Amino acid sequence: MITLGWREWGGLPQLGIEQIKMKVDTGAKTSCLHAFALEPFERDGETWVRIHLHPVQDNNEIEHVCEARLLDRRKVRDSGGHEEERFVVETELEMAGQRFPIELTLTNRDSMRFRMLLGRQAMCARFLVDPQASYLLGQPDS
Repeated sequence: MITLGWREWGGLPQLGIEQIKMKVDTGAKTSCLHAFALEPFERDGETWVRIHLHPVQDNNEIEHVCEARLLDRRKVRDSGGHEEERFVVETELEMAGQRFPIELTLTNRDSMRFRMLLGRQAMCARFLVDPQASYLLGQPDS
């Protein structure tokens, strides 16, 4: 089984995100992606969401816009105990030479250090976590 550190790099190819730094968070059930604006819309009788995000940590100048089919809306409790309803989408995560579907909740993470959290549902039966290590899968060249 592959071991991850507490922070790693991965990609969300279906959303057009080649690389994103994520916090590996075994305390979070679902994974979460930063979105500073969300626009639901209809496509072929289904609800989709246009996601506006800042994919680069500590940089609110670079914006990325992508679209995904809305899977659900769920109440999620954050680490501070606050509950909010979030959009949920399914997309593929690419990391450690693997590509597999994950669910992502969408919320504004501008005040947080990481633009994405990788939750335990996405890691289950795929990865182990070494909480003292970082970037065991390597880092991007640039």
